[in-house]
Amino acid sequence: MRLLVVEDDVALGQILVRGLSEEGYAVDLSTGVVDARHNAQTHQYDSMVIDIGLPDGNGLDLCRSLRDEGDQTPILMLTARDGLSDKVGGLDAGADDYLTKPFDFPELTARVRALTRRPPQTHKTVLEAGELSLDPSSRRVWRGAIIVPLTAREFSLLEHIMRQPEATHTRTELLESVWDANYDGLSNVVDVHIANLRRKLEMPGSPPAIETVRGAGYRLHPDLIADTA
Repeated sequence: MRLLVVEDDVALGQILVRGLSEEGYAVDLSTGVVDARHNAQTHQYDSMVIDIGLPDGNGLDLCRSLRDEGDQTPILMLTARDGLSDKVGGLDAGADDYLTKPFDFPELTARVRALTRRPPQTHKTVLEAGELSLDPSSRRVWRGAIIVPLTAREFSLLEHIMRQPEATHTRTELLESVWDANYDGLSNVVDVHIANLRRKLEMPGSPPAIETVRGAGYRLHPDLIADTA
């Protein structure tokens, strides 16, 4: 999953990026309204974390303008203020949740997880493809009755693929969705993680969970999709 953090405090922003990345998210950082709007228009995010006080505008106005333009990405507002009027203002602007600074990082990640599990309908409680199951809430994966331990990045990669089970996913798409804007599009990082996923998801007598579409990218094996239909 890919997140946008909008925070003008560079030190705090970098802490958030590092911590959320360790949780398996691809994270982009914007330090102001203009850059945030550019990122929001360029990329598709699963959630945004937006600070209210920004050097070139107001996070509430940014949230309101995104909603007016039809952007329904879940938004968590951050602010150093804890007055009721600020909370009401954030929710009235279209934010989905509100967190006051200072905060504990586990609470932030819990709220982000909750937001990314909300509608639209693509966010099912448990994703299934044949005997392969993935639970975004508990961050566990099974093939058959066996729990498959995955790294945070492997989990995010598999989740992205399973949310669009019939699609063929290009390396560029996977880089943009599962990693972040700083990764080199020519890197073989996707191929390495796909190879690791295939190995971990192997089941005797069953097809590989992910197959290569030559010249195009990767997709779930059609047999898994057929078993789900």
